[in-house]
Amino acid sequence: MDLYLYGKTEEGLTESELREGLEKVLSKAMEKPLHKVLILPPDFTRYHSNAGFITNVCWHYLKDRGVSVDILPALGTHAPVSEDQWKAMFGDIPYEEMLVHDWRNDVMRLGEVPGAYISDLTEGLWTDPVSVEVNRRIMDPSYDLIISPGQVVPHEVIGMSNHAKNIFVGVGGSDMINKSHMVGAVYGMERMMGRDHTPVREIFDYALNTFLADRPILFMLTVTTAPGGVIRTHGLFIGEGRECLEKAVALAQEKNIDFVPHGIRKCVVYLDPSEFKTTWLGNKAVYRTRMAMATGGELVILAPGVTRFGEDETIDGLIRKYGYRGRLATLEAFKKPENGDLRENMGAAAHLIHGSSDGRFTIRYCVKNISREEIEGVGFESADFDEAKELYHLESLVPGVNLIDGEEIYYIPNPALGLWINREAFEG
Repeated sequence: MDLYLYGKTEEGLTESELREGLEKVLSKAMEKPLHKVLILPPDFTRYHSNAGFITNVCWHYLKDRGVSVDILPALGTHAPVSEDQWKAMFGDIPYEEMLVHDWRNDVMRLGEVPGAYISDLTEGLWTDPVSVEVNRRIMDPSYDLIISPGQVVPHEVIGMSNHAKNIFVGVGGSDMINKSHMVGAVYGMERMMGRDHTPVREIFDYALNTFLADRPILFMLTVTTAPGGVIRTHGLFIGEGRECLEKAVALAQEKNIDFVPHGIRKCVVYLDPSEFKTTWLGNKAVYRTRMAMATGGELVILAPGVTRFGEDETIDGLIRKYGYRGRLATLEAFKKPENGDLRENMGAAAHLIHGSSDGRFTIRYCVKNISREEIEGVGFESADFDEAKELYHLESLVPGVNLIDGEEIYYIPNPALGLWINREAFEG
């Protein structure tokens, strides 16, 4: 059931081309009668993946042919999809069709990835085993097919997102989510971002091949960009094995990595308020630009929708307590016996490491609905969004280099869709 489609122009694949390809694959899948299908799309934080359209096409095609279809968004630790977000992303599929993944309680343990194996992968930086946990529906034998749509794009934890990550993090359990994030943080995101065969990817591959080899999982992977907020799907890669991932990675490296000629002194990143409501998500502005930022530079994050730090009360409290203080400070706090709350939420510890510049450049959050004291209390600089919007002439900025009152500004309208790297440092 493998299918690889590439857009012929920079506009990408048309909806009719995508629909035709999807229906061709689904028709092939139905040669073996399907009675019940589970779809695992990303949540609204991956709106620009075009997985919403793919899910809609699959749902209608299968339902029209008498197949029972369940939709379980791959939330990971994120908040459930709201009704407005659902309609924007999934179209006319009824909101009542949504199942909600509970990463703390609604999972079953399949086994573990051995600590010795992980130690080999990480050069001895991580030696503990990792439990393999998935939502119980993944193992439900009544599902004839599990469809996992989503976007391959540079990612701070794994290198390139999706494929098995959608299973073991998107609908996975706390141990895998927490420890995989810590493995990535300890190993170093700069060593992984934009690459395929990273330690975290190898952990997911091991878990997939060892524990889910017999499950009927079909990956539908996209590579997209979104200039001006308009989704362009440059490739669709469908398959049951790893080849679809490798082809998607190759295209995403071409489409989603931007090399800048030298370190950026001032970078302005805009976070769409419909997508980014927390620093937990908004710190993609940090992850995706840190390899491009000049030492001593300033990252200005225009975040009108950010009203809190974590996606839930537990994580929000941890961020407020420990703050974005840098890798060494976080690891020191992580090791202290009295900080059991941080060790129990390793994903949060990893996030705190990822979200800091380690003092190398300034991070300034420009917000509307959260106080200066709160922002500065977690280790960031603060500014008022409306004032910053006027200062940097937001409405007239174009992606890339701008000259504002004699100052060079590098503008990024959506950090989630790319990775920016200083070519001088990368090649030096």
